[in-house]
Amino acid sequence: VAEDYLSGFGNEFSSEDPRCPGSLPEGQNNPQVCPYGLYAEQLSGSAFTCPRPANKRSWLYRILPSVKHKPFTAVPCGDLLENWNEVEPDPNQMRWLPFTIPKVAEKKVDFVAGLHTVCGAGDSKSRNGIGIHMYTCNTSMVDRCFNNSDGDFLIVPQKGEILITTEFGKMMVEPNEICVIQQGMRFSVDVFGETRGYILEVYGCHFELPDLGPIGANGLANPRDFLCPVAWYEDRTVSTGYTVINKYQGKLFACQQEFSPFNVVAWHGNYTPYKYNLTNFMVINCVAFDHADPSIFTVLTAKSTRPGVAIADFVIFPPRWGVADHTFRPPYYHRNCMSEFMGLIKGHYEAKEEGFQPGGGSLHSIMTPHGPDADCFEKNSTTDLKPERVAEGTMAFMFESSFSMAVTKWGLQTCQRLDKSYYQCWEPLRSHFNPKWKPSQQ
Repeated sequence: VAEDYLSGFGNEFSSEDPRCPGSLPEGQNNPQVCPYGLYAEQLSGSAFTCPRPANKRSWLYRILPSVKHKPFTAVPCGDLLENWNEVEPDPNQMRWLPFTIPKVAEKKVDFVAGLHTVCGAGDSKSRNGIGIHMYTCNTSMVDRCFNNSDGDFLIVPQKGEILITTEFGKMMVEPNEICVIQQGMRFSVDVFGETRGYILEVYGCHFELPDLGPIGANGLANPRDFLCPVAWYEDRTVSTGYTVINKYQGKLFACQQEFSPFNVVAWHGNYTPYKYNLTNFMVINCVAFDHADPSIFTVLTAKSTRPGVAIADFVIFPPRWGVADHTFRPPYYHRNCMSEFMGLIKGHYEAKEEGFQPGGGSLHSIMTPHGPDADCFEKNSTTDLKPERVAEGTMAFMFESSFSMAVTKWGLQTCQRLDKSYYQCWEPLRSHFNPKWKPSQQ
C-alpha cells in the first residue's frame, strides 16, 4: 500500500516506528542520551566532503549498534564472484534460455545462496565497475541478512514477489517493480514460492535519475513515484545466533550476533533503499520519423566521471504507441561502444519474438553486431505503417554499460542455459540489393 511508504527520489526523509513516538532526537543528531535509550549510528553513502547534491547519509536510532558482533570469517561464495578472468573472452552474441529455479523439494535455496554472477567488469577494491547477477531461489532467509560493502544492488524481480526487510523498514517488490538497496544497507528477503530475478550491481557510485535536457522538467521516471520504506523495528534476541553475510571485495564473509539487525526504531536522512513501479514510467517517443535513441527509456543511471558516459544505465522498453512514418520501426542494426545486457520480465520482445523469453537474457558485447532477426526484418520492411501499440503486455529492459564485460564460467557453461543456436536467427538474412534501382521506383 502506498501509505506504507514515503515518496520522492533522494529526499531528506524522517520516520519513526509509531510504537515509539518521539524517538527521533529533536534539533541534533547524536544527543548525550537518545530517546528511549537508543544508540545513534550514522550510515554514510558518500564521502563527508561530497558536494551537497551528492552527499548521502542517514542517521539510524537503534536498540543495539551494528558494531556488536563476532568477527567475520570467510564463507563459500557459490556462484557469486568478481573474477573476470575465469574463462577466455568471447565476443559472440549470447542469449540465455530462462534460468533454472531449483525445486524446493530437491534443495532449499534462499536469496543469498541463489545468487549467480553472469558477467561484469572492473574492480570493487578501486571502486569502479559493475556486476550482473541472477537470483533463483525458493526459500525465505531465516535469521540471516545480507549487506553489500562493494556497491549498490538494483533488483529486478521477474517471477515471484519478494518482501525485503531492511534497517529502514519493509518493502514488497513485485515483478514489474524494481528496488535499489544501496551500499552497506542490511536486508533480508522473504519469498513465497519459486522466485527469479536480475540484479545490476555498481561499485563506486550510486544510481540517480538521468538529466532530462530538452525534455524539460517532467517525464521518464518522475521523482514522486519512488517509494522508500517507513521505520519498523523488531527487538528480538536470537539465542542460536543471527548471521550477517557481508559481500566485501567480491568475497562473502559471515559473522554471528545475538540480535536482529532490524532494530532501528527511527531514522532520518537521504540515504535509503527505495522501489519504483515501472508502469509509472512516462514514455517519450518519436512521433514523426526514424528512431530516438534508446537512452530516452532510461529509468536510472550510474554516472562515470566522464560526462554523458555511464558506468551503467537501467533502460526499459514499456508498452507505447509506435507512429513513425517512412520508418523501419523495430530497433535498427547496431554496433555499439557500450555493452548491452537485456532481460525480459514478461511478454515477447518486439525484435526477437521467439527465443528471447521471460527469465532469460542476452548480451551484445562492445562492437558486436546485433539487431532484428530475419523474420522481424522482412515483416517490418513491408508492413502497412499505421499507428500501433508496441510491446503491449511486455516489459523488456537493458543494463547498458561503458565497461567491456566478461562472462563468467557459470554464465558460459555451468548454468547450461546458453543458447548455442542464437546466431542462426540472422542466418536467413538475404541481400535485397538492386543495382538498377531508380528513385522513381519508390
